[in-house]
Amino acid sequence: QAQLVESGGGLVQAGDSLRLSCVDSGRTFKSATMGWFRQAPGKEREIVAFISWDGATTYYADSIKGRFAVSRDNAANTMYLQMNNLNIEDTADYYCARRRVGGGLYSRSDYELWGQGTHVTVSS
Repeated sequence: QAQLVESGGGLVQAGDSLRLSCVDSGRTFKSATMGWFRQAPGKEREIVAFISWDGATTYYADSIKGRFAVSRDNAANTMYLQMNNLNIEDTADYYCARRRVGGGLYSRSDYELWGQGTHVTVSS
């Protein structure tokens, strides 16, 4: 059964950078839109970014626009999230997810396969 595994989280200071990775062990990665979500303590899980199967289309939440960049390597079944100029508000668990075929793009329910998450803590 396909699995998504995130890595790259950690404890950093405000202004630092991190790169998250998401490896998909399944066969459909190359044809799937993939998303990054995050969930801060006490808050709902929210979409951060998504990328189309070919990388041609990307989306970024307003809160991270200009600081984060999503990319993918279909040969390696891997998606990335480069996070620059991190701030305290970016502290959260970050999840990658595979979009449901025929679903929408922005809601948690539009994604059907989830990783276990990787935690990012940004200190001042």
